[in-house]
Amino acid sequence: MTPWDHLATHEAAVLQTVFWSAGASRLALADQLAYSKTKANSVVAGLLDQGLLEETGLQGSTGGRRPETLQLHRDLGVLIGADLGATSVDVAIMAPDLRVLAHHAEAADVLSGPGVVLSRVRALMRQLLAQCGKTPAQVMGIGLGVPGPVDFAHGMLVNPPLMPQWDGFSIRDYLREDYAAPVFVDNDVNLMALAELWRLKRSLPNFLVIKVGTGIGCGIVCHGEVYRGANGSAGDVGHICVDAHGPRCHCGNLGCVEAMAAGPAMARRATEAALAGESALLAECLQNNGVITPLDVAQASRQGDTAANHIIQDAGSLIGQMLASMVNFFNPSHVFIGGGITRIGPLFLASVRQSVYKRSLALSTRHLDIQFTPLAEKAGLVGAGVLALQETLKQRGAAA
Repeated sequence: MTPWDHLATHEAAVLQTVFWSAGASRLALADQLAYSKTKANSVVAGLLDQGLLEETGLQGSTGGRRPETLQLHRDLGVLIGADLGATSVDVAIMAPDLRVLAHHAEAADVLSGPGVVLSRVRALMRQLLAQCGKTPAQVMGIGLGVPGPVDFAHGMLVNPPLMPQWDGFSIRDYLREDYAAPVFVDNDVNLMALAELWRLKRSLPNFLVIKVGTGIGCGIVCHGEVYRGANGSAGDVGHICVDAHGPRCHCGNLGCVEAMAAGPAMARRATEAALAGESALLAECLQNNGVITPLDVAQASRQGDTAANHIIQDAGSLIGQMLASMVNFFNPSHVFIGGGITRIGPLFLASVRQSVYKRSLALSTRHLDIQFTPLAEKAGLVGAGVLALQETLKQRGAAA
């Protein structure tokens, strides 16, 4: 039995507000929650007594007594975050303030199926908990991101194009065999959107996060919340058609932007250029390594290779074409681009921007900011931690 089991609705609301504020005073909590000062002081006092909150020092004075900063108690427990990509897995143990206590990343192949991949994820979770001296009983919540459409209410993938063997597999039930803590599963790019919300402390209410890697997806933040749609498939933009006569996508349709501009498409085009004698640099890379990766294309581009430049510009232009439709429809203030593509550099970003500004309405782009995500490759894990704690608190508050 833990203090979590006795949370009242107003206590859960205070804990959520403190979490999203990254340090708040009693007065700030009262303002944000529309509580009286007396109620805010009373709820905070109770949470301090229960060891759920702690005071971490004085804030700057604006006149009068300096307020104490509040945060979730560091000994409250730990979170487990896992970011599963098409070709990698990232697992971390985090404190309630999302400080990383232990972390491990390695290559993985989702085509191996859930049994192989998730058994490794479970092993890594156990190892990392032991590494930081924690036990499964101290885990407050688990958040896991996957590269495919997720039925969020049930925590399982539905017809994921990149991972067909995972359709209908209950990741939540599988991980519950080891942990009593709640398990939450979401699309990987939704986790990136949550991470941006956390970084910005919800200061931007309407923005998009695009992930470009093996696939292409979009996280949608609307009115300060991640929008998942009626069944959890909102933002599956990788299968928007950008060329009706383009190559066949693994989803079965022709000309999807994912099939023409994601990492594998760039690597395929670079291989074709190398074999056709269009690039000495790419041909040398293919001969030395046997394969060409998007990072190889980026490296060739930095050395002035014309073929590599064209590949990067074309990919950016096609993604910008898709994004222009999203911008016209949703009118976001910002677009953050993440995933492995961020390592390609400024030429890709410039091509995306040029295409979006060319194809979007002037009013939609008047104040639009398009940039790589500042969180870079940490975004997925940060988002997994946010998901784990946010949804655990919501669940506790709803049960009160």
